[in-house]
Amino acid sequence: MNISVQWEGVYPALLTPFTAGDQLDLPLFEKNLHAQLDAGIHGFIIGGSLGEASTLLNEEKIALLESALGICQGQVPVLVNIAEQGTKQAIARAREAEANGADGLMLLPPMRYPADARETVAFFTSVAQETSLPIMIYNNPVDYKIMTTVAMFEELAKFPNIQAVKESTRDLTNITRMRNAFGNRFNLMGGVDTLALEALLLGCDGWVGGLVDAFPQETIAIYDLAKAGQIAEALEIYRWFMPLLELDIHPKLVQYIKMAATATGIGSEHVRAPRLPLIGAEREQVQQVIKMALANRPVLSPTQ
Repeated sequence: MNISVQWEGVYPALLTPFTAGDQLDLPLFEKNLHAQLDAGIHGFIIGGSLGEASTLLNEEKIALLESALGICQGQVPVLVNIAEQGTKQAIARAREAEANGADGLMLLPPMRYPADARETVAFFTSVAQETSLPIMIYNNPVDYKIMTTVAMFEELAKFPNIQAVKESTRDLTNITRMRNAFGNRFNLMGGVDTLALEALLLGCDGWVGGLVDAFPQETIAIYDLAKAGQIAEALEIYRWFMPLLELDIHPKLVQYIKMAATATGIGSEHVRAPRLPLIGAEREQVQQVIKMALANRPVLSPTQ
């Protein structure tokens, strides 16, 4: 039975752990989920870019969904990411996710083809009309080359199940543009780790995070402190976190964040080809960032 998606709080964009033999590592996946739940996260997103969606088989995505639903037991919503090249495929994946118990969807614009505004709105509309699940539109023109503008959201606002936006434009003024245009019609979730605190202070309802996969407690602490108005305390943790958060804005974010999750005991470095594990100077550089962060890891108070 689906549970309500509130579109606020911290939603990890989950890693997909693999075994050395390139199979899903569901025990490790579940270990990470338990760590996230223990920290107090508010929802999960399966099969995003960080989850290596482009290399996952449909049946693997469903296996991850079933695993997450079994761990969560209705405590928090479980969302499935839809990132497809064609409209028919996106509709099929949305229906499949709904049939297998997903609580909501994160929806990307068409992949590979740089759709114009009319085509992008039609794509989002077609999917929204074919599912009853609540939808979060992923607005990331930096990585996906399609900007969903305020004018486009005016057209999408007529569909009640399009409820939220993952705000990854990297233009903080867009948060204010959206609030000025729509008030609270759309929930806004900050989607860039290195701008997360700023996004929360400018009015975002939550944070879709990457480094939360390795450091859930610190991520939750920043969110809670920001929402409580304890900005100085949030900023202290955020400044410590920033070198790690910068691992989220690199093409090899999957390898980088998997290294961080391995260092904190809730992940592994196994990636799926064409990705390869890091080697040489690049590996040493990332390891040093993680090592320094662990050496100076903040001691969180019980209220954090």
